[in-house]
Amino acid sequence: MKAAWVGRIPGLEITGDRVVAMEQLRPIHETSVEEFAGTGAAWWRAEQVHGTEVAVVPGTATTDAPDGLPVVPGVDGLLTNEPGVVLAIYVADCGPIWLADRVTGAIGLLHSGKKGTEGNILAKALETMALKFGTVPEDVTVVLGPCIRPPQYDVDFAAEIGRQAGSAGVLDFHDLGENTGADLRKHYSYRMEKGITGRMMALICKEP
Repeated sequence: MKAAWVGRIPGLEITGDRVVAMEQLRPIHETSVEEFAGTGAAWWRAEQVHGTEVAVVPGTATTDAPDGLPVVPGVDGLLTNEPGVVLAIYVADCGPIWLADRVTGAIGLLHSGKKGTEGNILAKALETMALKFGTVPEDVTVVLGPCIRPPQYDVDFAAEIGRQAGSAGVLDFHDLGENTGADLRKHYSYRMEKGITGRMMALICKEP
């Protein structure tokens, strides 16, 4: 298993809302995926509707997003146990969560902000991994990436994700502890930049 993080792009001025930002970032992110997994690698994106639904890929229907690339509609998390399949999630304050089952080799990637955390998307993903791949939470490494935190945001959903991981039986949880609202040199922040901002990209792949 390998994972990657694409942060703020130096020198790129985002000139509009989410649709504009994703169009601007598309060529950079496509190149990043190629560098991560090789030319022609199959990569999957979630539509990200601030919900708790997850999908197992490949084999799931997609629709075209405004930037012209396909997404799995209606979901905020992606799971797979197939080698060579790249999962991608975008964030700009919400929490990216990487999951890797050390026994079965199954992997996942989640978008968990205030609403996704309130609905416990992490538990939903672990339940789906158990059903589809035989995953046991004790065997899963869970990593929470950069997200907004107090005092820049009044809800500490990062701490709640940590509690949820413990309640689910996860023994190997890591919070990178980075606050997207506190360092705009490294991160995009929807809240701090009032919506006119880019998106960072989390990637994970089960190696062949």
